[in-house]
Amino acid sequence: MEQAVIELKRLTKKYGEFTAVAGLDLSIQPGEIFGLLGPNGAGKTTTILMMLGLTEPTSGTATVCGIDATRNPMLVKRRVGYMPDDIGFYEDRSGLDNLIYTARLNGIPAKEARERAEELLEKVGLSSAAGKRTGAYSRGMRQRLGLADVLIKRPEVIILDEPTLGIDPEGVRELLALIRDLSRNEGLTVLLSSHHLHQVQQICDRVGLFVGGKLIACGDLDTLSRELDGGPSHAVELDVSGWNDRLAERLTAVEHVVSVETVDSDALRGAAPGTPGIVTVRVTGTADVTPLLAALVVEHGASLVGLRPMRYGLDEIYHRYFEGGESSGRVH
Repeated sequence: MEQAVIELKRLTKKYGEFTAVAGLDLSIQPGEIFGLLGPNGAGKTTTILMMLGLTEPTSGTATVCGIDATRNPMLVKRRVGYMPDDIGFYEDRSGLDNLIYTARLNGIPAKEARERAEELLEKVGLSSAAGKRTGAYSRGMRQRLGLADVLIKRPEVIILDEPTLGIDPEGVRELLALIRDLSRNEGLTVLLSSHHLHQVQQICDRVGLFVGGKLIACGDLDTLSRELDGGPSHAVELDVSGWNDRLAERLTAVEHVVSVETVDSDALRGAAPGTPGIVTVRVTGTADVTPLLAALVVEHGASLVGLRPMRYGLDEIYHRYFEGGESSGRVH
């Protein structure tokens, strides 16, 4: 496995008696889009500030791009782009001027600075507004310009703190698609901090659930849903005409299948015994064997009328972890 781009070990930050971040362990791999998800006040921004060397941890370490962020914050800043939730620009200058200024501050020669700025404005869809004063930009346009601003120095990692705050739904969709494309096409590692469930679910490879300064669970959706109950992570509902005991036994015997349960049928609906109809069964298991289940139904002479793969969505995972408290989550 490649060396982690971001490595946090027992990272802790206290303000007097208050613990903002408690013993945080987290590894993020190159090219990964990682979502740090939690309510406001959970400690997400404090964690980011420690990663950037902008505040010192009480204990523990934050290593970014192989650099200790506390001991060498300037080296980290050269290789990491950071976009806070409300990025500031010179309001009376154009978007192009602001980007060129940032590039020059990072030691990029004037000609190259202009070329990079124009290229990035094209990538983020702001070419037509390049000469417009940023004071007249909408919130969505400012966030797009913010992305270009953090990318101007060609960082290895970008950290985005609530990047979609205050943007309309269509603007959110476009911005998230842009972040995903930049990560995939440029090979960027992205850490996205947010309290919006569905936005994180749309683009992140893995998610960390963060509450009360603690990372209570971490993984992709399958991992989180499996850890939620410590049981099956996959479920599929099959609507079958011609359901019989022999078919039920065959599906139950499939590797990775944990249970086969009838959830709806003519008998359950009060139809007369022996009336032909459709039986709905829910098959749960530890892996996705949906194609095999469908094939077995047909092989046994039954008709597959409907098929609905099911699994926990991030919103259900999130709320059920919080209902269970900190003890219900495990970190990996």
